[in-house]
Amino acid sequence: MSNLWKTKSIEQLVLESRGDGKNKELKKVLTTWSLIALGVGGIIGAGLFSLTGIAAAEHAGPAVILSFIVAAVACLFSALCYAEFASMIPVAGSAYTYSYATFGEFMAWIIGWDLVLEYSLGAATVGVSWSQYFVKLLHQFGIDLPDALVRSPFEPGGIINLPAVFIICATSLLLIRGTRGSSRFNNILVVLKVAVVFIFIILGWSFINPENHVPFIPENQGEFGHFGLSGVAMGAAVVFFAFIGFDAVSTAAQETVNPRKSMPRGIIGALLACTILYVLFAYVMTGMVPHEEFLGDASPVAKAFSVTGYTSIEILLILAIVCGFTSVIIVMLLGQSRVFYSMSKDGLLPSFFSDVHPTFKTPWKTNLFFMAFIAILTGLVPISDLGHMVSMGTLLAFTLVSIGIIILRVQRPDIPRKFKTPLVPFVPVLGALISLALMYSLPTISWYRLIIWMVIGLVIYFAYSRGHSRLNR
Repeated sequence: MSNLWKTKSIEQLVLESRGDGKNKELKKVLTTWSLIALGVGGIIGAGLFSLTGIAAAEHAGPAVILSFIVAAVACLFSALCYAEFASMIPVAGSAYTYSYATFGEFMAWIIGWDLVLEYSLGAATVGVSWSQYFVKLLHQFGIDLPDALVRSPFEPGGIINLPAVFIICATSLLLIRGTRGSSRFNNILVVLKVAVVFIFIILGWSFINPENHVPFIPENQGEFGHFGLSGVAMGAAVVFFAFIGFDAVSTAAQETVNPRKSMPRGIIGALLACTILYVLFAYVMTGMVPHEEFLGDASPVAKAFSVTGYTSIEILLILAIVCGFTSVIIVMLLGQSRVFYSMSKDGLLPSFFSDVHPTFKTPWKTNLFFMAFIAILTGLVPISDLGHMVSMGTLLAFTLVSIGIIILRVQRPDIPRKFKTPLVPFVPVLGALISLALMYSLPTISWYRLIIWMVIGLVIYFAYSRGHSRLNR
């Protein structure tokens, strides 16, 4: 049992990240600006363009603005903790690697398995949103795909969401081709996406109807999470999923040229910039159209923008959103593959998951595995179920990272830290408590699904991972 709580020293983690001569080393190509673009690419996506409408219509009304602020504050506390970890442990794997150094192997496995849930379902959720907007884009050109090919089997008339399957496969193959090329492509998409957000805010501002913001917090309908203050809290838990881009930035530490300085700047810079855009965007969108009209609409931005009368720009808007979603999927798939890569190098997963392509220097076998796994999810599962599960997995990771900072401050105060989380233990404790509170706000079914997922993970750990762990052997 003592082996379950064995930790890896930070020195050992850094040493192992330098490669073992078996074609396992990743190539360092990312800079500070690349990381900020990666974070913005991951943050601005389905949470802004799709889940904003869902959270407003089902939970918070116009107060979805407050939901974004609550989620952003919770993220900021956690982001400060991530930044300190990233400056100390510039290794791929994010919260999984950090947990290995603080809580031990067993908890590292738990959080690694949780990150599989977070990033896989994150990519799947955005893939479904991408499909919705792609269908609208085709409609603008007179092309209408049958419902059977654009909806999951759990939706009326649906068989498989084929466009969602396509985008997952395309972005996975792009990532296999190399991190540098993927980063450059992501940078282009990010510039386009941010430009569209600004266009929407500027043009939509003059079409705001103040009556749509009254009441700002609709009266609770007698059910927890259905408007009122509880609705704001549940809305925050739902849109929290939109902020996991900064989490994904930390997974790329091993491919960053100067990670000890660049990682904290990339994580915090991306989060702050996107929070401002989120609040302005939500204010304009809920002011243009009554929040009730977003109910059941997976592409609320197009609905809101239609009231402006700028029909020629609407096509450009939808096209840019499709491109923006693509960058989010790239970030999620990048994060997922790097977590699996780290777990495989530690022996907790079969070694082929950490095989690096001899030419492209990417964990290509992991990319192919998740291409198939996530494509199945996007094709067969509705977006609302996916979004709740992603938020649950993210919040659990944030909780453990926040607690981990306090542990390392006590156990290893000697380690050089290029960035220090301020006001420890106040900030980490608040980060953990807010994350736990948001987890409590999520639907009960999400807890059941998380428990089932974790049980599957425990079976794999005790059946395979524990016996193959490099640390235990």
